[in-house]
Amino acid sequence: MSRELFEKGLKIRTDVLGEAYVQKALSTMDDFNQPLQELVTEYCWGAVWGREGLDKAQRSMINLAMIGTLNRPHELKAHIRGALNNGLTRAQIAEVFLQVMIYAGVPAAVDSFRLAREVFAELDAAAQKPDAT
Repeated sequence: MSRELFEKGLKIRTDVLGEAYVQKALSTMDDFNQPLQELVTEYCWGAVWGREGLDKAQRSMINLAMIGTLNRPHELKAHIRGALNNGLTRAQIAEVFLQVMIYAGVPAAVDSFRLAREVFAELDAAAQKPDAT
């Protein structure tokens, strides 16, 4: 494992998905899944997301389209949040899922829209809560 790429990937992964999400994923590491978490962080987030060819918003759009097409709900919800963190609007996310509908089918788009609405509702509810301070 490249420590430099891992650290770069950890920063990008945290910036995109949020500290709580990443810490939860890393806190579940054990002998079985530690190699997976390390490779995801180093290669996916460090080596690929860390490249200069696309910005984070562009990468998010691509991920939403691919993960929506693959119908991976857990990952899609995480990447919807990440896309918002990367500056995409809800309208842009809807446009991506309309592309999914055309190229991957209506059921994939229906699920993608449903999951996005769940994420939006969760974020809206959290924004409505008064600070605990």
